[in-house]
Amino acid sequence: MAPDKWGAVASNDLTAWAGLWGVSFAANLTPDQTGLGAWREEDFIKTMRTGKHFGIGRPVLPPMPWYDVAALTDDDLKAVFAYLRSLKPIRNAVPPPLPPAGGR
Repeated sequence: MAPDKWGAVASNDLTAWAGLWGVSFAANLTPDQTGLGAWREEDFIKTMRTGKHFGIGRPVLPPMPWYDVAALTDDDLKAVFAYLRSLKPIRNAVPPPLPPAGGR
């Protein structure tokens, strides 16, 4: 593994990650409106398949291994989404990612 290609630092609670992509924050995956509350099953599947929010938005950043999740079947992704929708909603607005230093 080349040190110029990989590397990350995480907060103690694993909710913030910093690396060559900048700083990313763990998403709220509960069905609250600050999380997946407004998402449809189709939005979730498209995001997991493309690695982009709603299939067209900003990239899904580490630590989310969307490229591994993308290999799941549609039925598996539907089951994951159904499980996430069954969780207790938790209000937690997550900050947007921060770009890498120097605006790369």
